[in-house]
Amino acid sequence: MNKNDSEDPDQPSPEPKPLLGKRILITRARAQSQEITSQLQTLGAEVIHYPTIELVPPSSWAQVDDAINRLHEFDWIVFTSANGAHFFFRRMREIRGDAVAARASQIVCAIGPATANAVQQAGADVHVIADDSRGEGALAAIIDHVGGPGNLRGLSFLIPRARVAREILPDGLRQLGAQVETVETYQTVKPDVSAESIKRLFAEHSIDVITFTSSSTVSNFAELVGVSDLSDLLADTVVACIGPVTAETAANHGLKKVIQPDLYNTSQLVESILRAIGQPKESH
Repeated sequence: MNKNDSEDPDQPSPEPKPLLGKRILITRARAQSQEITSQLQTLGAEVIHYPTIELVPPSSWAQVDDAINRLHEFDWIVFTSANGAHFFFRRMREIRGDAVAARASQIVCAIGPATANAVQQAGADVHVIADDSRGEGALAAIIDHVGGPGNLRGLSFLIPRARVAREILPDGLRQLGAQVETVETYQTVKPDVSAESIKRLFAEHSIDVITFTSSSTVSNFAELVGVSDLSDLLADTVVACIGPVTAETAANHGLKKVIQPDLYNTSQLVESILRAIGQPKESH
Protein backbone atom coordinates (compact mmCIF):
# COMPACT_ATOMS: atom_id res chain seq x y z
CA MET A 1 0.00 0.00 0.00
CA ASN A 2 1.31 3.38 -0.94
CA LYS A 3 2.07 5.47 2.16
CA ASN A 4 -0.20 8.17 0.80
CA ASP A 5 -3.15 5.75 0.68
CA SER A 6 -3.66 6.17 4.42
CA GLU A 7 -3.98 9.96 4.15
CA ASP A 8 -7.57 11.12 3.95
CA PRO A 9 -7.80 14.50 2.22
CA ASP A 10 -11.22 15.03 3.80
CA GLN A 11 -9.83 14.78 7.33
CA PRO A 12 -9.06 18.12 9.00
CA SER A 13 -5.40 18.99 9.34
CA PRO A 14 -3.94 18.61 12.81
CA GLU A 15 -3.98 21.77 14.91
CA PRO A 16 -0.75 23.75 14.50
CA LYS A 17 1.62 23.79 17.46
CA PRO A 18 3.50 27.09 17.03
CA LEU A 19 5.01 26.88 20.52
CA LEU A 20 6.21 23.29 20.16
CA GLY A 21 9.56 22.84 21.88
CA LYS A 22 9.27 26.08 23.88
CA ARG A 23 9.50 26.07 27.66
CA ILE A 24 7.49 28.70 29.49
CA LEU A 25 7.70 29.36 33.21
CA ILE A 26 4.55 30.49 35.03
CA THR A 27 5.00 32.44 38.26
CA ARG A 28 1.32 32.87 39.04
CA ALA A 29 -0.28 31.05 41.96
CA ARG A 30 -0.99 27.50 40.84
CA ALA A 31 -4.71 27.72 41.62
CA GLN A 32 -4.98 30.74 39.31
CA SER A 33 -2.91 29.41 36.40
CA GLN A 34 -5.14 26.73 34.86
CA GLU A 35 -6.35 28.95 32.01
CA ILE A 36 -2.95 30.16 30.82
CA THR A 37 -1.46 26.68 31.27
CA SER A 38 -4.16 25.11 29.12
CA GLN A 39 -3.79 27.73 26.37
CA LEU A 40 -0.01 27.39 26.23
CA GLN A 41 -0.07 23.59 26.22
CA THR A 42 -2.65 23.60 23.44
CA LEU A 43 -0.15 25.61 21.39
CA GLY A 44 2.53 23.00 22.08
CA ALA A 45 4.52 24.67 24.87
CA GLU A 46 5.99 22.87 27.86
CA VAL A 47 4.77 24.72 30.95
CA ILE A 48 6.83 24.82 34.12
CA HIS A 49 5.14 26.04 37.30
CA TYR A 50 7.13 28.08 39.76
CA PRO A 51 4.53 30.01 41.77
CA THR A 52 6.08 33.02 43.45
CA ILE A 53 2.88 33.99 45.23
CA GLU A 54 0.33 32.16 47.31
CA LEU A 55 -3.11 33.59 47.98
CA VAL A 56 -4.31 33.37 51.58
CA PRO A 57 -7.16 34.96 53.57
CA PRO A 58 -6.52 38.18 55.48
CA SER A 59 -5.11 37.93 58.99
CA SER A 60 -8.55 39.01 60.22
CA TRP A 61 -11.98 38.95 58.59
CA ALA A 62 -13.36 41.64 60.92
CA GLN A 63 -13.14 44.48 58.40
CA VAL A 64 -14.70 42.43 55.61
CA ASP A 65 -17.45 41.10 57.85
CA ASP A 66 -18.34 44.60 58.96
CA ALA A 67 -18.55 45.80 55.36
CA ILE A 68 -20.70 42.82 54.34
CA ASN A 69 -23.12 43.58 57.17
CA ARG A 70 -23.33 47.20 55.97
CA LEU A 71 -23.65 46.60 52.23
CA HIS A 72 -26.83 48.66 52.10
CA GLU A 73 -24.74 51.74 52.95
CA PHE A 74 -22.72 51.60 49.73
CA ASP A 75 -23.77 52.96 46.34
CA TRP A 76 -21.00 51.10 44.48
CA ILE A 77 -18.93 47.94 44.94
CA VAL A 78 -15.73 47.85 42.88
CA PHE A 79 -13.93 44.55 42.40
CA THR A 80 -10.37 45.11 41.22
CA SER A 81 -9.46 41.45 40.59
CA ALA A 82 -11.00 38.01 40.24
CA ASN A 83 -9.11 36.97 43.37
CA GLY A 84 -10.69 39.76 45.38
CA ALA A 85 -14.11 38.73 44.15
CA HIS A 86 -13.55 35.03 44.95
CA PHE A 87 -12.46 35.70 48.53
CA PHE A 88 -15.18 38.31 49.13
CA PHE A 89 -18.03 36.11 47.92
CA ARG A 90 -16.66 33.06 49.70
CA ARG A 91 -16.69 34.98 52.96
CA MET A 92 -20.20 36.22 52.25
CA ARG A 93 -21.41 32.65 51.82
CA GLU A 94 -19.80 31.73 55.13
CA ILE A 95 -21.46 34.45 57.18
CA ARG A 96 -24.72 35.05 55.29
CA GLY A 97 -25.43 31.79 53.53
CA ASP A 98 -25.52 33.35 50.06
CA ALA A 99 -23.04 35.07 47.80
CA VAL A 100 -25.16 37.76 46.19
CA ALA A 101 -23.44 40.98 47.14
CA ALA A 102 -25.14 43.41 44.81
CA ARG A 103 -28.79 44.29 45.11
CA ALA A 104 -30.77 46.44 42.73
CA SER A 105 -29.76 49.58 44.63
CA GLN A 106 -26.03 49.04 44.14
CA ILE A 107 -23.82 49.40 41.09
CA VAL A 108 -21.12 46.78 40.67
CA CYS A 109 -17.94 47.59 38.77
CA ALA A 110 -15.43 44.93 37.75
CA ILE A 111 -11.97 45.68 36.42
CA GLY A 112 -11.41 43.41 33.43
CA PRO A 113 -13.44 40.54 31.95
CA ALA A 114 -11.94 37.89 34.24
CA THR A 115 -13.07 39.84 37.30
CA ALA A 116 -16.50 40.37 35.78
CA ASN A 117 -16.81 36.65 35.13
CA ALA A 118 -15.88 35.85 38.75
CA VAL A 119 -18.54 38.25 40.02
CA GLN A 120 -21.19 36.85 37.70
CA GLN A 121 -20.36 33.26 38.62
CA ALA A 122 -21.01 34.22 42.23
CA GLY A 123 -24.52 35.30 41.27
CA ALA A 124 -24.16 39.07 41.20
CA ASP A 125 -24.78 41.42 38.29
CA VAL A 126 -22.00 43.56 36.80
CA HIS A 127 -23.03 47.00 35.61
CA VAL A 128 -19.66 48.47 34.64
CA ILE A 129 -16.63 46.65 33.23
CA ALA A 130 -13.40 48.64 33.03
CA ASP A 131 -11.23 47.38 30.16
CA ASP A 132 -8.12 49.07 31.50
CA SER A 133 -6.84 47.12 34.52
CA ARG A 134 -5.04 50.12 35.96
CA GLY A 135 -6.63 52.35 38.57
CA GLU A 136 -6.64 55.22 36.09
CA GLY A 137 -8.74 53.21 33.65
CA ALA A 138 -11.19 52.09 36.31
CA LEU A 139 -11.64 55.65 37.52
CA ALA A 140 -12.33 56.81 33.95
CA ALA A 141 -14.93 54.05 33.46
CA ILE A 142 -16.71 55.00 36.68
CA ILE A 143 -16.71 58.70 35.81
CA ASP A 144 -18.12 57.90 32.38
CA HIS A 145 -20.90 55.79 33.90
CA VAL A 146 -22.05 58.52 36.31
CA GLY A 147 -21.93 61.18 33.59
CA GLY A 148 -18.98 63.25 34.75
CA PRO A 149 -16.64 63.73 37.72
CA GLY A 150 -19.00 66.14 39.45
CA ASN A 151 -21.57 63.39 39.90
CA LEU A 152 -19.26 61.35 42.15
CA ARG A 153 -19.56 63.71 45.08
CA GLY A 154 -21.37 62.09 47.99
CA LEU A 155 -21.41 58.57 46.52
CA SER A 156 -20.06 55.76 48.70
CA PHE A 157 -17.77 53.04 47.34
CA LEU A 158 -16.68 49.70 48.76
CA ILE A 159 -13.50 48.26 47.24
CA PRO A 160 -12.63 44.67 48.28
CA ARG A 161 -9.01 44.04 47.31
CA ALA A 162 -5.61 42.63 48.18
CA ARG A 163 -3.67 43.65 51.25
CA VAL A 164 -1.10 45.45 49.10
CA ALA A 165 -2.64 47.47 46.29
CA ARG A 166 -2.18 50.73 44.41
CA GLU A 167 -4.07 53.74 45.78
CA ILE A 168 -4.77 55.38 42.42
CA LEU A 169 -8.47 54.43 42.32
CA PRO A 170 -9.51 55.10 45.93
CA ASP A 171 -7.49 58.33 46.07
CA GLY A 172 -8.95 59.49 42.76
CA LEU A 173 -12.50 58.83 43.94
CA ARG A 174 -11.90 60.65 47.22
CA GLN A 175 -10.45 63.66 45.44
CA LEU A 176 -13.69 63.91 43.49
CA GLY A 177 -15.78 63.92 46.66
CA ALA A 178 -16.71 60.24 46.98
CA GLN A 179 -16.57 58.27 50.22
CA VAL A 180 -14.35 55.20 49.80
CA GLU A 181 -13.85 52.19 52.04
CA THR A 182 -11.24 49.59 51.09
CA VAL A 183 -11.24 46.17 52.74
CA GLU A 184 -8.57 43.49 52.61
CA THR A 185 -10.13 40.29 51.27
CA TYR A 186 -6.87 38.40 50.69
CA GLN A 187 -3.13 38.73 50.86
CA THR A 188 -0.28 37.37 48.80
CA VAL A 189 2.64 35.61 50.49
CA LYS A 190 5.79 33.95 49.23
CA PRO A 191 5.41 30.16 49.01
CA ASP A 192 7.99 27.76 50.38
CA VAL A 193 9.78 26.76 47.18
CA SER A 194 13.34 25.91 46.20
CA ALA A 195 15.21 28.49 44.16
CA GLU A 196 18.22 26.42 43.15
CA SER A 197 16.50 24.25 40.52
CA ILE A 198 14.92 27.28 38.86
CA LYS A 199 18.19 29.23 38.85
CA ARG A 200 19.82 26.22 37.22
CA LEU A 201 17.24 26.19 34.42
CA PHE A 202 17.98 29.82 33.61
CA ALA A 203 21.72 29.22 33.83
CA GLU A 204 21.29 26.41 31.30
CA HIS A 205 19.22 28.70 29.05
CA SER A 206 16.35 26.20 29.31
CA ILE A 207 13.52 28.73 29.74
CA ASP A 208 12.27 30.56 26.65
CA VAL A 209 9.67 32.77 28.38
CA ILE A 210 8.86 33.76 31.94
CA THR A 211 5.44 35.27 32.65
CA PHE A 212 4.60 37.80 35.34
CA THR A 213 0.93 38.54 36.02
CA SER A 214 1.28 40.99 38.91
CA SER A 215 3.87 43.14 40.59
CA SER A 216 3.99 40.63 43.46
CA THR A 217 5.04 37.83 41.12
CA VAL A 218 8.02 39.93 39.99
CA SER A 219 9.21 41.15 43.38
CA ASN A 220 8.70 37.75 45.00
CA PHE A 221 10.61 36.03 42.19
CA ALA A 222 13.52 38.39 42.79
CA GLU A 223 13.45 37.66 46.51
CA LEU A 224 13.18 33.90 46.02
CA VAL A 225 16.18 33.72 43.66
CA GLY A 226 18.10 36.17 45.83
CA VAL A 227 18.84 38.71 43.09
CA SER A 228 17.44 42.23 43.04
CA ASP A 229 18.67 42.98 39.51
CA LEU A 230 17.25 40.22 37.31
CA SER A 231 18.78 41.41 34.05
CA ASP A 232 21.66 38.90 34.04
CA LEU A 233 19.60 35.91 35.18
CA LEU A 234 16.91 36.53 32.55
CA ALA A 235 19.19 37.89 29.83
CA ASP A 236 18.28 35.11 27.37
CA THR A 237 14.64 34.78 28.39
CA VAL A 238 11.63 36.62 26.99
CA VAL A 239 9.90 38.45 29.86
CA ALA A 240 6.12 38.63 29.39
CA CYS A 241 4.21 41.01 31.67
CA ILE A 242 0.42 41.19 31.73
CA GLY A 243 0.29 44.98 31.89
CA PRO A 244 2.12 48.26 32.47
CA VAL A 245 2.05 48.16 36.27
CA THR A 246 3.70 44.74 36.29
CA ALA A 247 6.13 45.88 33.58
CA GLU A 248 7.10 48.89 35.71
CA THR A 249 7.92 46.58 38.62
CA ALA A 250 9.94 44.41 36.23
CA ALA A 251 11.86 47.50 35.10
CA ASN A 252 12.64 48.29 38.74
CA HIS A 253 14.35 44.90 38.85
CA GLY A 254 16.47 45.59 35.79
CA LEU A 255 14.14 44.12 33.14
CA LYS A 256 13.82 46.80 30.48
CA LYS A 257 12.88 44.67 27.46
CA VAL A 258 9.51 43.08 28.14
CA ILE A 259 6.53 42.15 26.03
CA GLN A 260 2.97 42.92 27.10
CA PRO A 261 -0.46 42.80 25.50
CA ASP A 262 -2.61 45.77 24.58
CA LEU A 263 -5.46 44.31 26.64
CA TYR A 264 -4.38 43.17 30.06
CA ASN A 265 -5.70 39.62 30.34
CA THR A 266 -4.41 36.06 30.14
CA SER A 267 -5.55 35.31 26.60
CA GLN A 268 -3.90 38.43 25.23
CA LEU A 269 -0.74 37.64 27.17
CA VAL A 270 -0.60 34.28 25.40
CA GLU A 271 -1.07 36.07 22.07
CA SER A 272 1.88 38.32 22.89
CA ILE A 273 4.04 35.27 23.60
CA LEU A 274 2.88 33.70 20.37
CA ARG A 275 3.88 36.78 18.38
CA ALA A 276 7.26 36.95 20.10
CA ILE A 277 8.44 33.34 19.81
CA GLY A 278 5.82 31.36 17.90
CA GLN A 279 6.81 29.42 14.81
CA PRO A 280 5.21 30.81 11.66
CA LYS A 281 2.56 28.71 10.01
CA GLU A 282 3.75 26.66 7.08
CA SER A 283 2.56 27.90 3.70
CA HIS A 284 1.02 25.40 1.32
